[in-house]
Amino acid sequence: MKKRAGKEYIVIGLGRFGNSVAKQLEANGCKVLAVDRSEQRVGQIAEYVTLAMRIDVTDEEALGALGGRNFDGAVISIGHGLEASVLATIWAKEQGIPQIIVKAYDEMQGKILAKVGADEIVYPERQMGVHLANDLAFNNLFDTIELTSEYSIADVDILDSWAGKNLKELKIREKYGVNVIAVKRGGVLLISPSADEPMKNNDVFVLLGRNQTLQKIANAARGEKR
Repeated sequence: MKKRAGKEYIVIGLGRFGNSVAKQLEANGCKVLAVDRSEQRVGQIAEYVTLAMRIDVTDEEALGALGGRNFDGAVISIGHGLEASVLATIWAKEQGIPQIIVKAYDEMQGKILAKVGADEIVYPERQMGVHLANDLAFNNLFDTIELTSEYSIADVDILDSWAGKNLKELKIREKYGVNVIAVKRGGVLLISPSADEPMKNNDVFVLLGRNQTLQKIANAARGEKR
């Protein structure tokens, strides 16, 4: 594989997760070798990546012919059993690939894969579930940026009782453990608002904090407006 600008990755396993990762890496300017034992999956992705190959990673000879020392990272997303994931992870480690990311279905698989060389374990189903749950829970917020599974930045209407009071008086951080990073007022975004500025009825706080706390504040504001 010829060198070019951008990083080079190998993606092993072209199910929905692996397929999406491979395509997006290539779209982001990386060079991608996409590998799967399914001829159909290889054919479906061939036009979107630098190179696509049909290989059964349980075949050590075939795996060894890939020349993994050229890659900056490996994404292993195999859905047909733990053994194949383990073999691919060991191969990637032996090749000296500096970043090895492996998909797992549960904690036990994750622990095994970490022990044989995975640098990072991802749980797509779990992470998608958390993302969906947050979307459903925060559907009353104007906008939410998920930072982690526990923390977000969210637009939240101020409570009626907060109108006319400034940030010093409200003591949002002390009372709720969240940070006011901006105030939206009449289409204008006030970054790092003055602590002495009185809040107005239609102001929206841009808050950073725990999802549960943001949800409680948003629910209280919504309850006042019913």
